[in-house]
Amino acid sequence: MSQRLFIFGLGYSGLEIARLAKQRGWAVQGSVTTTAKAARLRAEGIDALVFDGTQALAVEASHVLCTASTLLLPSPVRAEWLGYLSTTGVYGNRDGGWVDETMAADPTQPRSRERVETEKAWQASAAALGLPLAIFRLPGIYGPGRSPLDNVRSGNLRRIDKPGQYFSRIHVADIANAVLAAAARKAAGIFNIADDEPAPNADVVAYACTLLGVPVPPAVPWEQAAPGMTPMARSFYSESRRVRNDKMKRELGVTLAYPTYREGLKAVL
Repeated sequence: MSQRLFIFGLGYSGLEIARLAKQRGWAVQGSVTTTAKAARLRAEGIDALVFDGTQALAVEASHVLCTASTLLLPSPVRAEWLGYLSTTGVYGNRDGGWVDETMAADPTQPRSRERVETEKAWQASAAALGLPLAIFRLPGIYGPGRSPLDNVRSGNLRRIDKPGQYFSRIHVADIANAVLAAAARKAAGIFNIADDEPAPNADVVAYACTLLGVPVPPAVPWEQAAPGMTPMARSFYSESRRVRNDKMKRELGVTLAYPTYREGLKAVL
């Protein structure tokens, strides 16, 4: 087969990957959950199928990628390579320390424990089929329409000061480039896809305010902010780690378009 990519889940990241793949000459097909979205994507030349995760779906592609968090390989496929988008949340809390792909998963959140189990299921499926599988562990994803700039504009973002707290992040365009680099090489293994500069969220919010020309709000101490946060928001602040990306650069030949949040937010603006 020629370079034919099937993506389970044409969401925020999946759609960015699909569009870049088309630009590079790949034939692209993927799944969505509604007929309306399928029609919109077909109008821009992306062959979208409606799939709820349960029905049989015949997939014939050279490369198959899953972006859905807990979706297992839903049916036998004829392919040469498999990919799965996971999360750096599987590393759990490291108290601000660095993590790389040699470290064992140690998830603390239920959603991250589910991801570890899904990773294992995809590894088992790939082994049974004799196919290479790349697992991409992603940190916080941002890009056009989904960034601190949007939150600052809406007035829904606070600067929370929690000493020693670090978040890693990645621009959605860099995800697409890294995934396609792995697909082209039929790379196998686990790859952290992250930028070069993990940073406290308060620093990123301050920079977004500066770009927008609005006053930088004072930082709110964690102890003061935590009681009013949702359980989901508190869970993100319960973990702190810095994600290394050396393997991505070394084995996939990736050069980041947005090596830090500064270049990324400028581009979004």
